[in-house]
Amino acid sequence: MQQSVQISVQFTAPVISGILITAIMERYDCIITGSGPAGLGAAFALLDTRPDLRILLLDSAQVSSGGLRNDCKMNFTYPVGFPYEYWTAELAAAYLSRIEEFLKPMILEQDHVDRYERRAERVGVQLLRIRQSHLGTDGGIRLIKELVSRLEARGVVLSFGETLTGADAANHVAHTDKRDVQYGALIVAPGRHGFDFLRRFMTQTGIVYTDNCIDVGIRVETRQEHYPIVADYYDPKFLFPERTRTFCTNSGSAHVVQEQYRTPSGAVWYSVNGHAYSEKLRANGLVNFAVLRTVAFTEPIASGQDYAEYLAALAMLTGGGHPVMQRVGDFRLGKRTTSAGLNGDLYDFEPTLSSATPGDISLAMPAKFLTSIWKALKKLDAIVPGILHPSTIMYYPEIKLYANKPRFLDDYFMAAPDIYLAGDGAGTSRGITGAWASGMRAASGIISRLA
Repeated sequence: MQQSVQISVQFTAPVISGILITAIMERYDCIITGSGPAGLGAAFALLDTRPDLRILLLDSAQVSSGGLRNDCKMNFTYPVGFPYEYWTAELAAAYLSRIEEFLKPMILEQDHVDRYERRAERVGVQLLRIRQSHLGTDGGIRLIKELVSRLEARGVVLSFGETLTGADAANHVAHTDKRDVQYGALIVAPGRHGFDFLRRFMTQTGIVYTDNCIDVGIRVETRQEHYPIVADYYDPKFLFPERTRTFCTNSGSAHVVQEQYRTPSGAVWYSVNGHAYSEKLRANGLVNFAVLRTVAFTEPIASGQDYAEYLAALAMLTGGGHPVMQRVGDFRLGKRTTSAGLNGDLYDFEPTLSSATPGDISLAMPAKFLTSIWKALKKLDAIVPGILHPSTIMYYPEIKLYANKPRFLDDYFMAAPDIYLAGDGAGTSRGITGAWASGMRAASGIISRLA
């Protein structure tokens, strides 16, 4: 990485028509947009060093959102969650140590992993050993409430239901749907759901970026007895050939859900995802996880986001406005799944995403993705026999939007003077701990410029 430049500055109020902006609007030392892990990590890091700072935390949602609400599984081992282009093992380890000290997670035990590693090696697959913590969706919500209360007690001004609409970088003014606010530094951390918002923000503020890489895949759902590795390793990370991997495993009280996205034209589409609760009383004996294939585009495709939305539109067309689901047994026979075929005999559990449309995912998913994913599943079945049981369900689409690649001006994710981009939506992380670390890193850059 490039060597950081230490600059000592004082944030002064610009003058418009001879009148100081501070005379007509509020001013904060730092405005943070997005209350997910990146935004929270940045806020706490700033306060730990400079408790006197005035901080405004905005979120377009009515409650604190982000990855902490989605099963709340946290990984504390590089490289999971840390894109290679921005993080070295040493740098990530330093931030992970600080995060672990702050959050004090309970690290899950792992048993009998050696046997799965040996099986994986025999078929050309890598199983990563990751130190993990799991709170579940309900535990994550409790953690969010605690963290937000702590920030509020330390003087952070919270404003939920307020959306950043743009920024005047020259005059250090943030525009929201409710007001204009002057800032000393601005951290924009909208998460994956804010991917398109961040593209528009970067275009408006003149930040140069590329958008050429996407993850497209399926979510697998089956009985836990068909994927027993989760009893020994909660969220196993398998790396397959052709840039294919498992991602975000949920078990015990596991549910597949759909998340709403909206294109710039206003069209609605859904990506599937997984949740699990921590309380054993709610256990349903099911497990779900994603299998994702990464593709990086070159010419002539200019935008991976636009391509992903095209795939999503095709999936919505195929599923009548909803994700598509197909049983493995039907897929192997080359036929579509029907509602009638979801019951009886081998098909002995009901899909948890009841709104998904039984059908044929091969009608909507490009062959390049589907072929790589099916190869990966066959290898996985050799490692953990049973995953390709005929009753196993494959849901499509699961698309991850964290491929924005801004051109940063320093090592602290500053993309324009005093504007920092952090978290999954900015491509600086892939997951809770990576996002938290990227927010902390942006905070370090702000502190260095205040010194």
